[in-house]
Order: sequence, then C-alpha cells, then structure tokens
Amino acid sequence: MSGGRPPKLPRPRRRPPAPRQDGAPRTVFRLTSPGRRAARLTGRLGLIRKPWLRRGRPPKGEGRVPEVRTPELPAAELGTPELRATKLPAPELGTPKLPAPKLRPARLRTVKLRKLRTRTRMVLALATLLALVCTLLLDGYLHAEVGNDARVYRSHASRTVPDRLRKGGPVITFDRKGKATEHAIPSRTIALTFDDGPDPRWTPEILDVLRRHKVRGTFFVLGQMVVRHPELVRRMRAAGHEVGVHTFSHVDLSYQDKGRMDRELAQSQLALAGAAGITSSLFRAPYASKVRALDDRTWPVQQHIGSKGYISAFVDTDSEDWQRPPVKEIVQNATPEGRKGASVLFHDAGGNRARTVKALGLYIERMQKKGYSFTTVTGALGARGANHPAHTLPIWEGRALIWAAAFTHSALPVLVGLLGLVGFSVIGRLLLMVVLAWWHRRSRERRRWSRVQEVTDPVTVIVPAYNEKECIANTLKSLSASTHPIEILVVDDGSTDGTADIAEAMGLPNVRVLRQANAGKPAALNRGIAHAGHELIVMMDGDTVFEPTTIRELVRPFADSRVGAVAGNAKVGNRGRLIGAWQHIEYVMGFNLDRRMYDLLRCMPTIPGAIGAFRRRALLEAGGMSADTLAEDTDITIALHRAGWRVVYQEHARAWTEAPGSVGQLWKQRYRWSYGTMQALWKHRRSLIDRGPSGRFGRVGMPLVVLFQILTPLCAPLIDLFTLYGVIFLDPLRSLLAWGALLLVQLLGAAYAFRLDRESYRALAVLPLQQIAYRQLMYLVLLHSFVTAATGALLPWQKLKRTGEVDTPRAPEAVR
Repeated sequence: MSGGRPPKLPRPRRRPPAPRQDGAPRTVFRLTSPGRRAARLTGRLGLIRKPWLRRGRPPKGEGRVPEVRTPELPAAELGTPELRATKLPAPELGTPKLPAPKLRPARLRTVKLRKLRTRTRMVLALATLLALVCTLLLDGYLHAEVGNDARVYRSHASRTVPDRLRKGGPVITFDRKGKATEHAIPSRTIALTFDDGPDPRWTPEILDVLRRHKVRGTFFVLGQMVVRHPELVRRMRAAGHEVGVHTFSHVDLSYQDKGRMDRELAQSQLALAGAAGITSSLFRAPYASKVRALDDRTWPVQQHIGSKGYISAFVDTDSEDWQRPPVKEIVQNATPEGRKGASVLFHDAGGNRARTVKALGLYIERMQKKGYSFTTVTGALGARGANHPAHTLPIWEGRALIWAAAFTHSALPVLVGLLGLVGFSVIGRLLLMVVLAWWHRRSRERRRWSRVQEVTDPVTVIVPAYNEKECIANTLKSLSASTHPIEILVVDDGSTDGTADIAEAMGLPNVRVLRQANAGKPAALNRGIAHAGHELIVMMDGDTVFEPTTIRELVRPFADSRVGAVAGNAKVGNRGRLIGAWQHIEYVMGFNLDRRMYDLLRCMPTIPGAIGAFRRRALLEAGGMSADTLAEDTDITIALHRAGWRVVYQEHARAWTEAPGSVGQLWKQRYRWSYGTMQALWKHRRSLIDRGPSGRFGRVGMPLVVLFQILTPLCAPLIDLFTLYGVIFLDPLRSLLAWGALLLVQLLGAAYAFRLDRESYRALAVLPLQQIAYRQLMYLVLLHSFVTAATGALLPWQKLKRTGEVDTPRAPEAVR
C-alpha cells in the first residue's frame, strides 16, 4: 500500500504502569480535611486556569501523564514516625516515551500558530516601547523642544528687493510668473492681526473683547498650537474671524531650506484642516515686521512662499505688546499716523497678555471714535476670503494628528508621574533593602551566641533532572562531598540525553535514580518527596553545585520548630563573561539583598529552585509542588506562608548555579520567572484578606513584590528615555547629573551588598551598562508576560542550554 496514509492508531485513555526499574517501593500521600482543601486551591484560579488538567489530557504537543491514584490518609497523622516509616505501593508515573510520530497537518498548523502568537506578543511589547518613544517625540515637537531652531535673523543688505515693495503696502501677492504686487490698507481702516496663538489662557479673552465690540480680526496661528487647542480655531471661524498661517513651530525661515519651509506650511494646513475643516492662503512669517524690513535674506523666503499661492501679510504699526509696556503705551504704539489705514500687530500668546487684553478694548473704542472701521486683512483689500474648505483626506489626516496630540497631552503627565514613582521606588527600595539588610545582619550577630544546637538529622536531597548530561556529574560530585548525612534522589524527568545513565554509572553511595516519563519539574519534585526517606528535604537544580558545608548550614534554622522552609544563597558560577557578570550583580544585589529584607519582614516570596530546604510535613500540608504555575518555587513558598509556617533565609548556605550564557537564554528564563510570579500572585490573591499569621504575606509581602518586582521594572525604562530626551533636546548637563546621581545611589547599594556577601568589587565596573541593559530587557520581558497572561496562553517548560562549566567550588568554611 505504497503512497497511502499510515493507519491511525487508537489513543489509549491510560497507559499501563511500567515495571519497576529501581526496585524501591513508593510512598504517595493524599491529604484529607484541611490539607486536602489547601491542595484544592490550585483548581480555583482565574488567570492561570488549565482546562486540560480537568479533561485528563495534556495540551497539544506534550506527552500524556497517566493519572495516579493514591490512598487517602487523615491529615492528623501527617508527619508522625509511623507515617514516615510506612511504604505504600503505588503505580509508576509513566513509561519511557515512544518515538514521536510525524506531525499531522493539523498539529503542524497548531505549532506554527503558537510560534506566531509568541512573535506577536514580542512585537506588541516592542511596539509599546516604540509608542512610548513616539509619544515623547511628538510632545516635544508640539512644544518646540524637538526640531526647534532658535536662531533669529536680524538684518542684511536689501539689494535684490524691489524698492516699490519696500515702500508699498503691508500685503504682497505674487502672480503665476512670480511678479510681486504690493497692497495698501485703505484710509481709516484697520486690519487687526494677532500672532503666535491660539493660547488657551489669552485667546478666549481677546475673542471676548472683539465680540463685545463687534469687530473681526485676523489670527496668524501656529500649527503646533492649533493641534493642541483646536477648539479655539473653531471658535474663531464661528465668530467670522480670519485665520492665517504663522508656520508650525515658529522657526525663522531665513535659516531653513525649502524642504523645511514646505513641511512647516503643509503641517500647518493639516492642523487647520483637522481643527476647523479649512485651509488658508494667508501667511505671515515669524519675526516679520514692516515690509521695508525685507532684505536679501528674507526676500527669497517670500518669493518661495508666494510661488505656493500664499498672500504675505506684514504690518504697518506694531503695538510692541510683546515687550509688555504699559497699557497706554500699547495703545499709542498701535495708533497709525493721521488718517492712514494700517495693519496693526498684537499678540494673543507667547507670554502674559493681560495688558494686551486691556489695551485692545481701549484701542478699539479710541479708533472707533476717530471714525475708523475694523476688518480682516483680505476684507481691507476687498478681496476674497483667505479661508477655504479643506478636502476630506486632509481633514481626517489632521484629525488623526490632533487625536495623537490629545493622547500625548494626556499621557505625558502620567508618564512624568510614573517617572517620579519609579525614581522614588528605586531609591526607596534600595534604602529599605540596605537598612533592613544591616538590621538583619546585626540581629543575626546578636543571636549568634545563643543559637540552639546544630541540626544533625539526615537529609534527603532531591535533584530533578531533564537533559542535564553536561551538569549532573558535577552536581552529584559536590553532594558526595557534603559534611552532613544525606541521601540523594535523582529524578530523571524523561531525559533523552542519558542523564539518568550518567548518574547511575557514577556509582556514588546513597544515590538513587528514579525514572519517569516527562511530566515537568513539579511532578519530578513530587515524586522525589514521595520517595524521600527523611523529614528534612533539600531541593536543588540539576545544574547547581553545593559546597561541602552547604547542607549543614542550610538546615540549621530547622532547630526552630516553627520554620517550615529555608532559602539558601544562590550564586552565579559562570561569571567570567559580561552577561554572567551582569547576573552576578543581580543575584548579589537584587536577590540576596532582597531576601535579607524579606526575612526580617517575615514575608519571603521565593525559595530559589537552586537551593531550598523544607520540612516534609510542611510540604504535604501545603499540597506539595503544584504545576499550576511556571514558578513552582514561588507558589510553594506563598502556600507555606498561608499554611502558617515560617520561611527564613540562610546566607551562609551557598550554591553555585549556571546562569544563562546568552541574551536569548536569559530572556527565556526571566520570561518564565516573571510570568510564573504573576501566576503565583494571582493564584494566592486571597492572601490579601487572610487573617492572622497566614495573611502576613498578603499584607506585607505581596504589595512589596508587586511594587518592586513588577511595576518598578515595567516602568524603569522611563528613566533612560527621559534622560536621553533631556540630553538631546533639553539640558544635557542637568539630565546627565540626575541620571548619574541615581546610578551612584545604586552603586553604593550594590557595594554594600557585595560587602555583606564578601564578594570582589571588580564586578561592579559593569554596573552602569548592566542597569541600562537590564531595565530594557526586564521591561520587554514583563510586558511580554503581561500580554501572555492577558491572552491566557499556556507555556511549556523551557529547557535552557547548559555547558557544565560550573564545577565543584573550593570555598572556605561558612562563617557562623
């Protein structure tokens, strides 16, 4: 049957248990009463709900995990010697995986769709960062901070300007051949003109003055002001006033090329179209005064503007209100000689125009008594109005520009507020950590003389491993050198690289290898808990190595019967490269300094997967290791808090782990951490309303974690964005000083953290670059995690590439 489709094999509902490979009995407990109710909390999730767990089948692309049925035991018997000595038979969790068949088209489409969704989320995160940058640039452009040219041309020779124009009227027009014609204002006629608006403070008052006196005027508006205050342009047009163009950003066109001139005009027309649905053929250049001031530098500008069909308007009399003289002087400056007509200049923006508003009413009354009439510029010439209806496309383009400006105007105060919050949070967190870490050290030193006896109970070390052939040998060697009595359980979670074979071939004493089908790290840890022969359990990663005294130091706090778990001191072993040095700083400063603070506040959020110790009884009361989140270490830590157990930090118990060696691997790890942390916080959100000791984490720990580990990193790029914005467009010195002051505070905090951990200060040389790079990376990772959480996507366990370069450390004895 060549060429036919392969026969479709039936999918069994449950895989039969495989024969025992290690020959050891298993102990699996199922809780009743309070313990069982605590375990059922994992089913009441919103953000992290996994429907496939209830349907009894895994998501597409993953192997099946057969259901395990275990006998139920009353919660009152937990932790008793009889219970720990009892071995209950239980079926195996699975059999070795069969070779995976080729993906069918439907499955292949699912895989491609999953990859597409991941890329979409990353693109969305980058697009958000780009939108933030564009928001800053647009706001800076609208406030003349971006692209602003403050140069102002003063005077030049006027050999190329026709004399008749310099001695003519204040209005110049050009025909199609480029010939210029001057136009004068008729006698006893005044064309009131207002520059630099519209201003939300003064333009409405000027419009009110004109309305009371039934006078129309001409407003030469700036495009950037129109975009910010379009309602004022609509009010001008509704009152019959004329609107002219005064460029978009009020630059002196004498210094600009033709391309910049055209952009200034086009953007101004777009703003007018979006604001009032009009265009304007009337133009006045910034810093323009009387027509006789035309010279060889400004005349080519007028010729280019005239070739575009614009009418150039100058002034006959200048009120000079921009100098803020007394009201009487403003009125006198604006009064033309004799009975001549005039184009009179006032300003409705650009500063405090209270005197202009007061002088305008007096001026109109005075000139009306002299028999003068008031009109617009084109009205004074008896010409057709300068404002025309805009086409549909420019109207919608202009509205889009105005909407974008409105969003920017609303968003920028929020961003500035977030910047202040981030700065306060970064400095406050650092000061809080340093003060509490100092207090933590002093309290440990004061208690050192009265410390209870050393814990000598044997310990079970659980090493979950999945494709750890590069590291597993070093891990087991370090454990075999331990000075504390231990048994080692290596739980091979369906490795395909021979990890279990390597562990067995080493032939180390007290080492057992348990094999199971790939079911994830929580399932591997739970199996190790079920097979543990001792009450104290240490969990570590397959890429981590311990010092000889690590376990002895790690279990010391269990002398206190209230302690249910202990977090150790994880350190980066591969710190020789730049990315390793960055993570070394983060581990010492961010993680271990944090844990000192949380230990003192009794709200430890996470026991690191690389080194953590637990009471078996506490684990069972908390429901074991849950697969509901990707951060099973955070999940179980919070569950222990809610169960009433204390979780402490032991800085002398050191573990050396292999950190990601590339940006891609680091992204995958931090993405899983941040997403898993969000899942764990959401899962235990009811801890906020828990009472008594079990609610302490919700009252103290959860707000700190949300503020310091989610919100602050998410908003931290604002520090660098505003610094870069200030260096380029505002005051470079002040911006760099502010950024340097923040960096100095972080450097001092990091130096103190390194001193507490007795680390070399040389790694701090890369701290400035680490701060910049990590802020952007963690922002993208957190935003990616937010999008993933919002879409309800499920993530598989992500295996990081290992090199095995972290060997058994040669460290001095831990200081007691």
